[in-house]
Amino acid sequence: MKVKVISRNPDDYQRETNADIHKLVRNYNVDKDPFQTQTEYVRAMNATKLERVFAKPFVASLDGHQEGVNVLANHPFRSSTIISGARDGQIKIWDLPRKTCISTIQAHRGLINGLSVDQSQGTQMVTVGSDSQIKIWRVPITGEEDGLDEPVHSIPLDEVAHSVSHIANSVEFVTSGDTVNVWRPQRDSPIRTYNLGVSTIHCARANPVEEAVIVGLTLDRSIFVLDTRQKTPLKKVTMKLRPNMVTWNPMEPFMFSVANDDYNAYTFDMRYLQQPTKVHQGHTMAVIDVAYSPTGREIVTGSFDRTMRIFGTESASSREVFHTKRMQHVLSVLYSADDKFVLSGSNEMNIRVWKSNPAEKLGPKTKREDAALKYAQKLRQQYKEHPEIRRIQRHRHVPSSVHNQANELRVIRSSKQKKEERRIIHNNAKPQRPNHMVDEPAEQDE
Repeated sequence: MKVKVISRNPDDYQRETNADIHKLVRNYNVDKDPFQTQTEYVRAMNATKLERVFAKPFVASLDGHQEGVNVLANHPFRSSTIISGARDGQIKIWDLPRKTCISTIQAHRGLINGLSVDQSQGTQMVTVGSDSQIKIWRVPITGEEDGLDEPVHSIPLDEVAHSVSHIANSVEFVTSGDTVNVWRPQRDSPIRTYNLGVSTIHCARANPVEEAVIVGLTLDRSIFVLDTRQKTPLKKVTMKLRPNMVTWNPMEPFMFSVANDDYNAYTFDMRYLQQPTKVHQGHTMAVIDVAYSPTGREIVTGSFDRTMRIFGTESASSREVFHTKRMQHVLSVLYSADDKFVLSGSNEMNIRVWKSNPAEKLGPKTKREDAALKYAQKLRQQYKEHPEIRRIQRHRHVPSSVHNQANELRVIRSSKQKKEERRIIHNNAKPQRPNHMVDEPAEQDE
């Protein structure tokens, strides 16, 4: 009689001492699960739904301004410091993690047109206002420092400066108005001046890498690229409606984005300025401001339709739209230096802080939780093109006014497209004149 028994060697699965790691027994010849695709699809669907459930984008509101916030700026070396400017000429310096105001400065009489922090040391900032003055201020580390109410240097102008931007890795800065001027601190006259025509230049931005390249916008709906080593613009293109703001891509210095009055934002390559590389659609009113993320992969836009949207640089439609009942016209937007938050300054005197990824958990995560979140993200990415998952991912609630205006714009665009298609068909179907009916010159008698 034969008896079959299970025989195991304890050395294969037991530890020799308590200090050793546990041995894992693995079957490397396991058969593939025949329902793996179906199981992963259900998990991806659940992960997509849970992402929308846990999407809570609003973080905080920074109160204190007495007028609409139309300027926001980052500190180039202190990621926690945010600087804001309002329409009453007041500047506030914020500590973003603590959500507190470090210092308040009454900088100008009238609205602040531009604000920029020097890219060399980060110890000074330059402001321009509607009172035709350039003022240089010391950037405080704490609010207890003395001498912050008076500027380090003040320069009176014969014209109103509409914007200011610092040159890369330098204390020199560029202002725009009737002309484009390059300034050096502690000098009362510009070191270089560029007269580009009769139209006012309401925005100019220095390239973050190429120190000699400037992009600007004029009131005659033009976008120009200027090399400071030349007297005339390198390239120039005219839009159908007025562009409001321009900003450079921090990682691809030959790309820039423009906020336009025709409800769209445009991304251009300065080497091929005739056509935009991407048109970002979704807003239902004029786009006022645009800002890049530090990674250069996304842009955030603020509009008069009381919403702000986040676009991928290669995407025509937005992946997120933020709004609240109390938020009015969005005048300024900004990405935080760590790419985790976006800020919006609006017409009702508030600065709001939002998560750039609404469903992201803030704070520490355990290893198991982090692994589960990464697995869910990978599943959503793998099954994002399935119709039901794509519908859930793209669906966003917007105010009824925005929803109705979007439907109206969709009908207008559709009717224009149909009209153009029918015009082309009609022109192609039009009968051609026979050759014998072509008018020929009369023969002349000799």
